[in-house]
Amino acid sequence: MSGSIIGFLCMVRDKHKIVVIIVVSVCGVLVLLIGIGISFSKISVNSTGQKKYVSWASKVSIDPEKIYPVTEVVDGDTLKTVIDGHSITVRLLGINTPETVDPRKPVECFGLEASQKTKTLLIGKNVLLSLNPQYERVDVYGRLLAYVRRFEDGLFINEYLIQEGYAYEYTFNSKQPYQYRDQFKKDESQAKDTKKGVWGVCN
Repeated sequence: MSGSIIGFLCMVRDKHKIVVIIVVSVCGVLVLLIGIGISFSKISVNSTGQKKYVSWASKVSIDPEKIYPVTEVVDGDTLKTVIDGHSITVRLLGINTPETVDPRKPVECFGLEASQKTKTLLIGKNVLLSLNPQYERVDVYGRLLAYVRRFEDGLFINEYLIQEGYAYEYTFNSKQPYQYRDQFKKDESQAKDTKKGVWGVCN
């Protein structure tokens, strides 16, 4: 009788060990997967105390002759595409549209119109992307900074949105300006003079 009890206890203890081993192993795998998943969405802080998001956008290679599908339009100046198998958020370089999705801010005047215009221009379309060789590759939010041209007809989306009054010219780094800044400023001035888009609606 005592031998049976001892055998039963040993069996229970062995099962307990097996369960512990399985649980530890599963937790280890989960930690590894999570580590891989966040390795390109980490947040660092630069010397000025500003948060900077690290993403795949800083790693992928951009071919100016390659066609990239637009998978989503986030708002007037931001879209998503797929590069090297990764979902990449692209911020249109040199422009800024009124805010619609920032949870810290209310929807700004003409923001919905700008967002809808970009969706009309790009949803279901393909684009060509190019970077400014003298400019930052990504912004502090880990978004790829790029010039976007619609593949179907070559429409330069960045400039078009300024010309039609859906966007403002936006210089992120005045010490190292992007290559089309002078042209974009001229486009903005003309849109303002003719009261196109935001210039004819908003104060």
